[in-house]
Amino acid sequence: MASLTRLMAARTLAKSVNTKGTSLALTRLCSNTSAANKIDANKSSEEMALSDSAVARLKEISGDNTLLRITVEGGGCSGFQYKFDLEEDVKPSEDDKILSRDGAQVIIDETSLEYLKGSTLDYHKELIRAAFRIVNNPQAEQGCSCGASFSVKLDL
Repeated sequence: MASLTRLMAARTLAKSVNTKGTSLALTRLCSNTSAANKIDANKSSEEMALSDSAVARLKEISGDNTLLRITVEGGGCSGFQYKFDLEEDVKPSEDDKILSRDGAQVIIDETSLEYLKGSTLDYHKELIRAAFRIVNNPQAEQGCSCGASFSVKLDL
């Protein structure tokens, strides 16, 4: 119930973000997760999917106790930005969801997941850079050209 209250407060604040670039700092709220919070990212279309390239890269760079944490926070040129961190020996909180596919694991707090539902984590390689990125985010109205930030669709 408390996490739902925090989520509703974050959504209310997100609606107050103006078009001149005022950003909202989302706070990751933590406590302990159970196996019930594990999601098969292959099967769950309402949650977040993991692409083949993201799974392959995660397997290359992470060990048994290493997860990629994805968070959404205020900032970037469009108001919100994606943040990716490798975390070792993670002790998930009750607000964390663990997405897994073929041995690759990603951890996302519930608040960030609300802004990522239906999207896909991808790993993209170019001549000048290689990085994880979020693609096909149905919660995003528009994004910057580099794909690191986005603005949220508001249902007014």
